[in-house]
Amino acid sequence: MIVPFLEQGLVQQYGWLNQREFLIAVAIGMISPGPVVITATFVGYLVAGFWGSLVSTVGIFLPSFLLVLIVAPLLARHRGNPNVQGFVKGAYAAAIGTILGACILLGKIAIGDWLTIAVAVVSLAVLFRWKVSNPMLIAATAVVGLIAYPWLQPAWVMVK
Repeated sequence: MIVPFLEQGLVQQYGWLNQREFLIAVAIGMISPGPVVITATFVGYLVAGFWGSLVSTVGIFLPSFLLVLIVAPLLARHRGNPNVQGFVKGAYAAAIGTILGACILLGKIAIGDWLTIAVAVVSLAVLFRWKVSNPMLIAATAVVGLIAYPWLQPAWVMVK
């Protein structure tokens, strides 16, 4: 995902969102199909209402749609070519690096106290040990947060 690029532009460069609002936008995108489009739509709505959501949705979806429409048949036709295979392997590596960068960035924003550190560590352990589905893990950690928040009331959490 392009989370680091979005964060740099939306939070650092233009200041349209603060870090907590950005985290919420990404979280909403992550729990839905098509996370990049949903995140862009939500951010567009936060910044400029309905028209902002419409423009951001078209702006994030149309270029990638056209690229896939044009490039996919070419890649399929030339998939045996060593240069194309090298390109695909490089794209995989870039995707892994982008995901890792997004994890680091979102971790810095979302982890704010001992409970969130514990939830992150236990979640990783559960994912690696038992291969639990992501929705199930999200639901379990949401329950932990809902139970713990009234007792801890951490000041770093944005609640409106």
